[in-house]
Amino acid sequence: MIHVRSLSPTRIRRRYRWLVAAVVLVPAVVAGPWLYVRFATVGDIYASDETPHHADAALVLGAKVGDDGLPSVFLQERVDLGVDLYERGLVDVIVMTGATRPDGYDEPATMRDLALAQGVPEEAIILDREGVDTFASCANAAGPLGLDSVVVVTQEFHVARATWLCQQAGLDAEGTFPPITMRAGTTTGNIRELGADWKAVLNVWTGRGNESGGSS
Repeated sequence: MIHVRSLSPTRIRRRYRWLVAAVVLVPAVVAGPWLYVRFATVGDIYASDETPHHADAALVLGAKVGDDGLPSVFLQERVDLGVDLYERGLVDVIVMTGATRPDGYDEPATMRDLALAQGVPEEAIILDREGVDTFASCANAAGPLGLDSVVVVTQEFHVARATWLCQQAGLDAEGTFPPITMRAGTTTGNIRELGADWKAVLNVWTGRGNESGGSS
């Protein structure tokens, strides 16, 4: 005779509790830093039609430039908003911060040219070619550039992390973002932030220095 082992109701309930705990706790742990940086910057983030406080500079974060030298949509939006802050008198200068490569790839130069074409005087534009990632851009603004306050300009999915990192660098930082548009990059950016926020929190907690990384 074959005996089939049955699970007691107590054992079933115990296994069910573990399953429920895993379903609740795993997403909470994964999303923990994402939630943390957004809670920490509540009240410091502004939509493009809102008015942040006056700051020394708009810190416009770099994004992809195509092989043809044209800016990505995200980069164009960031520069446009940085120029708008300058024209409204909310910042004194615009810092174009991003990545460069030996092959001539130069995000800050592309960003400068876009701002110049919109009438921003060259003396009001500062280039940070060492802004290899968001952490570095914030550290450079607070360190070598000697700024005290910034309005960080980037997309909505990125702005909380960027603003938080600049605050951790010692800057009086607020953030602003262009109107939200749904495209593939928006979806990818939101998903990417889960891991990027973990990296940001760990970089701050472990005292990362200003070393290389990747743009954004």
